[in-house]
Amino acid sequence: MNLFILTGAGVSAESGLGVFRGPGAALWKRYNPIRLATPEAFAHDPALVHDFYNTRRRNLIAASPNAAHVALARLEAELARRGGAFTLVTQNIDDLHERAGSKNVIHMHGELLKARCASCGAVRDCRDDLSVDSRCGCGGALRPHVVWFGETPLDTDEIYEALAAAEIFVAIGTSGAVYPAAGFVRAARARGRRCCELNLEPSGNAEEFDDRRYGAASEIVPSWVEEILAR
Repeated sequence: MNLFILTGAGVSAESGLGVFRGPGAALWKRYNPIRLATPEAFAHDPALVHDFYNTRRRNLIAASPNAAHVALARLEAELARRGGAFTLVTQNIDDLHERAGSKNVIHMHGELLKARCASCGAVRDCRDDLSVDSRCGCGGALRPHVVWFGETPLDTDEIYEALAAAEIFVAIGTSGAVYPAAGFVRAARARGRRCCELNLEPSGNAEEFDDRRYGAASEIVPSWVEEILAR
């Protein structure tokens, strides 16, 4: 079995990390992404951008993986033992999949616990606050290693190769509104792959999926994993 899993903010919501879109206190309802998550915003007011991501970084360090993260790590390990293949692509910039034990994780939108030089592009681990005085060895300013609006997602060639090879495509906790990730289901369907959505509520492209299950990620993901492993 070859699985391609796409995860979004909904898989980490029960770990206390906010979602960006959707009902309730979604981040982009409370904050203006144009002022906080664009290269132009960083150039105009780097202190404000750093303050926003410093707060999120501290929240992430204090968070823990939930049952959904743990179940996906178990699925990856068991499929590997059985000779299967598993690719986990996440839109999330947290490291909760890795902390739960997942190995083959692609962060298409970057990683909050890393910093990148705005000049030379070097990436380093970062668990401390960043400021306008944070500098790379080359002298360039350090910025969060995250993909902002207007920037290109990371590792797209590797992602599409894995998607083309997969037998089953599964989207977990995604809004279905952010491209290119929202287009993965259509690409999978074009190849005749079975597609499954696991979400708190129907996504913006829910009609594209063959199998749709709704509820808290910590409940429906472990249940789905058990079904897969029982095959």
